[in-house]
Amino acid sequence: MPVSDQGVTQDRYTLIPRTLIFITRGESVLLLKGAPDKRIWANYYNGVGGHIERGEDVLSAARRELMEETGLKTNDLWLCGTVIIDTQQSLGIGLYVFRGKYEGGSLKPSPEGKLEWVSFGDIAQKPLVEDLYIILPKVLGMDKTHPPFAARYFYDGDEKLVVTVAKG
Repeated sequence: MPVSDQGVTQDRYTLIPRTLIFITRGESVLLLKGAPDKRIWANYYNGVGGHIERGEDVLSAARRELMEETGLKTNDLWLCGTVIIDTQQSLGIGLYVFRGKYEGGSLKPSPEGKLEWVSFGDIAQKPLVEDLYIILPKVLGMDKTHPPFAARYFYDGDEKLVVTVAKG
């Protein structure tokens, strides 16, 4: 199919692709506490990840982001879910959520913030990026045999994030 047949027009919603990665080690998950001077999510815990660059597939981008932000490599990443983030503009976010197992190696300092292994039991007491209270338990309850979840985030009239996860 030629590019002209792809149906890409300015009136259609377009997505900026990003990755979000959660690495587990036993009963702990690696989270990044955002640096206090970050523009967004300062002092909040999140997974690691970032933008998918032109020419990358989502798995290669997830591996690159994991290496850049943590110094870790893994061959054991799997897709847990996809999230469409409706920003109420012509551009939205397409988020690919991965999980993997720690395969050894040392964490390197990250300019993004402080990397911490957080016990599954302590996650709810941490100041998480708001959507993680919903999707992180889902991700941690999955294994490779589970089909990926599909979610949609949007903002209500008060600009409060609303998270919906499709029933599978």
